[in-house]
Amino acid sequence: MDHVAAVRAYYSALDEHDYSALSDLLAPTFVHDRPDRTLDGREAFVSFMRDDRPNKRTSHELDELYENDDGSELVVRGRLLDADGERLFHFVDVHRFEDGVVVELRTFARRE
Repeated sequence: MDHVAAVRAYYSALDEHDYSALSDLLAPTFVHDRPDRTLDGREAFVSFMRDDRPNKRTSHELDELYENDDGSELVVRGRLLDADGERLFHFVDVHRFEDGVVVELRTFARRE
């Protein structure tokens, strides 16, 4: 799977609550660094998304995707929407790949 397809599958897995598919896209050593916390390890991340995230009734609208020259990173600019389609915030996610899976995700978010 190419990196663009992998990133699209990542957001689909989150939005559809398909935690098995989500896990398959991430390295065991995956780290998610976000404004409010750092989740260290694939299992910790998937567990948080499945059990502890504050709002599971959301969807990700992707506006733009940019891949760096060597293909090791893919940057996504988008919006997180609530169940009614209202924007919760804008985000920029930087996905770093190794051996075809995401090893690191850095999230930058801005509420309006």
